[in-house]
Amino acid sequence: MVVAMDQRSNVNGVSGVRKEEGFDPSAQPPFKIGDIRAAIPKHCWVKSPLRSMSYVARDIFAVAALAMAAMYFDSWFLWPLYWVAQGTLFWAIFVLGHDCGHGSFSDIPLLNSVVGHILHSFILVPYHGWRISHRTHHQNHGHVENDESWVPLPEKLYKNLPHSTRMLRYTVPLPMLAYPIYLWYRSPGKEGSHFNPYSSLFAPSERNLIATSTTCWSIMLATLVYLSFLVGPVTVLKVYGVPYIIFVMWLDAVTYLHHHGHEEKLPWYRGKEWSYLRGGLTTIDRDYGIFNNIHHDIGTHVIHHLFPQIPHYHLVEATKAAKHVLGRYYREPKTSGAIPIHLVESLVASIKKDHYVSDTGDVVFYETDPDLYVYASDKSKIN
Repeated sequence: MVVAMDQRSNVNGVSGVRKEEGFDPSAQPPFKIGDIRAAIPKHCWVKSPLRSMSYVARDIFAVAALAMAAMYFDSWFLWPLYWVAQGTLFWAIFVLGHDCGHGSFSDIPLLNSVVGHILHSFILVPYHGWRISHRTHHQNHGHVENDESWVPLPEKLYKNLPHSTRMLRYTVPLPMLAYPIYLWYRSPGKEGSHFNPYSSLFAPSERNLIATSTTCWSIMLATLVYLSFLVGPVTVLKVYGVPYIIFVMWLDAVTYLHHHGHEEKLPWYRGKEWSYLRGGLTTIDRDYGIFNNIHHDIGTHVIHHLFPQIPHYHLVEATKAAKHVLGRYYREPKTSGAIPIHLVESLVASIKKDHYVSDTGDVVFYETDPDLYVYASDKSKIN
């Protein structure tokens, strides 16, 4: 790729930010969000409860069939295959619950809430707690301080973290196991829990919703404990526990890659430079090969972030229709083979180099801590 050097000193406090020659991804786009909306066919906004429920039935049937088959054969040769397949289906179930939270599942709030609670509670996600924090993420995407998901750490906060914490946060595969911790404690620099009705994440009017979701989560956890006594903890671990870990890794990897790891550094914003449109345009589409259909085209992420009301089964068409408006602000995903191995490289490379952003400036880019991976014994290099 031919690159040029961006010499603006107010970007990340440094000069020399790489960008494609003739295109600055942090520049104000020449179109408005209404222009993108107008390019999307009207039928892409239509939600079909029947079609949405058909995906729920498909995934639940697949989960049940896999579990019964695994227990029937009970072969250590087959268990690893089961874990990967079932963990992937847990992730697909999460995506459908995610659609319920956005209201893209149907126009019936009660249906969205009931289905969302069933799906998310099954995989130990507090439905309303996560739905509300995820709404905050969409409303503030690309904002350094106000975003909620995989937020970049300002330099001062980053350097105040113990070196051991930094190592844990930026050493694969540990960040891919972060989601349960995030649900309880959020990210560094943020306070609150997705389970606590009185958390700062939620408005007073939302407390009853949080209490309901936490109760549903607790019932699922109690069910797993009961089953451990009934059939044994090893059986529960094999049938449910390991797939749950695979699901968490899917969730963390996919959500990270939607906002990180592009070959060209993308901007984060503060203050007057941030807008809903500019923040949304920093998201990235990904091709997951054979998994695209299995996890309901969640990799088609740019249009989803700008218009989360669009059902997942219309996202590919909506994206194709909007590309001519987005122009170079849309980054065509690398075509994947059947298995998206190339994304592992993007994930690892980003985690190793995208560590923090400047404390100052309204348009910032990730910087790298050159001393992060020095041996802990070299005290002189550890901040």
